[in-house]
Amino acid sequence: MNAAVPVLMYHAVADEPNAATRDLSVSPAAFAEQMAVLRELGRRPVTTAELAAHWRGPGSRPLPRDPVLITFDDGYEGVHRHALPALAEHGFPATLFVSTGWLRGAHDTGGGLDAMLDWDQVRELAAAGVEIGGHSHTHPQLDQLDDDALWTELIRCKEIVAGELGAVPVSFAYPYGYSSRRVRARVRAAGYRQALAVGNAPARRSQGPYAVRRLTVRRSTTVEEFTRLVQGRSIARDFARDRALTKGYALVRRARQLGRKASLTRV
Repeated sequence: MNAAVPVLMYHAVADEPNAATRDLSVSPAAFAEQMAVLRELGRRPVTTAELAAHWRGPGSRPLPRDPVLITFDDGYEGVHRHALPALAEHGFPATLFVSTGWLRGAHDTGGGLDAMLDWDQVRELAAAGVEIGGHSHTHPQLDQLDDDALWTELIRCKEIVAGELGAVPVSFAYPYGYSSRRVRARVRAAGYRQALAVGNAPARRSQGPYAVRRLTVRRSTTVEEFTRLVQGRSIARDFARDRALTKGYALVRRARQLGRKASLTRV
């Protein structure tokens, strides 16, 4: 079975986000409306771990009919302040992928782009049914790191989440959505059982557990577009510009990687 599942990717939920997060934010009112749309469409949210376990094979709990995933990246404070009440109203689970060095507290590196969660809020989210996954420690482009730095980002994130919550994270999301065969192999070796990319396409079992695709929900997403995304309609059209930009940037990133390899060869 390779049925498509919409995996929604959110970032900040805020009325007045700053310039760095505005485009990838949604207002609290829009988020509440989108959750109501999921309810009206009969969609049944599950966590990343639940979807991956089902796709992994025998012994897993069956998925509900018409599943959907609600995911948040980075760890913005509005996920607790605004998204959690809307999720609770409908009894919806979700997954939050945290960049541990961006959260307020003992591990804060000062890199957070806007108002970030603290660990008490993360614990409250977990207690309310939100799966907490890893999103690296300092949110770098993982495929641009050398092996040692990559491993540090993965393990540091995992150890901090485990230490703060008393539970080892099993799901991961690639910062910026970027990965490579090397990165995916290291994410698996670090003990994460599944990982999410972006791709702006529905998730399918055939993508494999370490390249699950998601659909970006942003401030410009109308309720009509959101409904189409969840129903799997007009996705290629709605994300045509994103795909063109992604292909162009992929060429730039590939050239940078080749340049670094050539520099190392000359040393």
